[in-house]
Amino acid sequence: MALLEVTGLNVAYASQGAERIWAVRDVDLSFEQGEFVGVVGESGCGKSTLGYALARLLRPPARTESGSIVFDGVDISTLDHEALRQHRRNGFALVLQSGMNALNPVRDVHHHFADVLRAHAAPHERWNRASIRERAAELLEGVGLDAGVIGRFPHELSGGMRQRVSIAIALSLEPKLVIFDEPTTALDVIVQRSVMSTIKNLQKGRGFTAILITHDLGDVLDSADRALVMYAGRIVEDSPTVELTRGEHHPYTEALLRCFADPRADEVMLADIPGAPPDLSLAIPGCSFAPRCSVAVPSCSTTRPVLAPLGGGRVSCQVRTGLVEGGSRG
Repeated sequence: MALLEVTGLNVAYASQGAERIWAVRDVDLSFEQGEFVGVVGESGCGKSTLGYALARLLRPPARTESGSIVFDGVDISTLDHEALRQHRRNGFALVLQSGMNALNPVRDVHHHFADVLRAHAAPHERWNRASIRERAAELLEGVGLDAGVIGRFPHELSGGMRQRVSIAIALSLEPKLVIFDEPTTALDVIVQRSVMSTIKNLQKGRGFTAILITHDLGDVLDSADRALVMYAGRIVEDSPTVELTRGEHHPYTEALLRCFADPRADEVMLADIPGAPPDLSLAIPGCSFAPRCSVAVPSCSTTRPVLAPLGGGRVSCQVRTGLVEGGSRG
């Protein structure tokens, strides 16, 4: 059984009297224990909303409209607040984009660990100051920080150090699943690479399932075992990472790859993606990428594609997979 099974997930943003913006549309996914999965796409494609929905951390005006999220055999979309809190223990955690935003500026690092450990303590656990300090020191060392960081406040730490503290806190309850929402945002290139290396080593060493949400295709190619490509709220490709640089893919994936600069190349040629994403408040009867796609055929604008096998993965493109209107093969 998969660790996380998502079926028919739809998430919309809506305020009173306003049209609903469908940020996640009809998503079906499964994640196995120990997988490292990258979710990639341009800004506004719904990848962060998907991550928050999976962790049941959406806040108004965002709301899950339909679908199920079965984590470790339990549909967490049906749990009340207290049941969800209990299920989160040893369950799943989220690392936010900015360490400064994730940490309380008036509390030191020790208090952040204390809040998490005590809030989710099992009946037999007693977390005093000494035991919290011991656990925090172990976790901080695991992310490459000295135990002395425990007594410091967020503003006393660099951006990279704050993000490492956030990762250590997320791992404090030994979760089976960790969602990393653009964990290297606003960090310089050297620190980005160091933080991603730490995440990779932790995932391999601890065996948790990692979902990396990013707009950086390089991070996905370098770190993930599997890539999910999102466009306009939908998963348009689900492929092993090793397949991304060879063979045919969804036209949007191919367009993203053309925008990615290979640092090993002697000459770099980049291309943009013409056009703009669709209005997510409107119904999209066919392929949402069709107006920007160079290989689209007339039926692409009227027939909604489904994920179908292509190479080693699956893509939602009737042209690439050979599916034509009516379900026959051309």
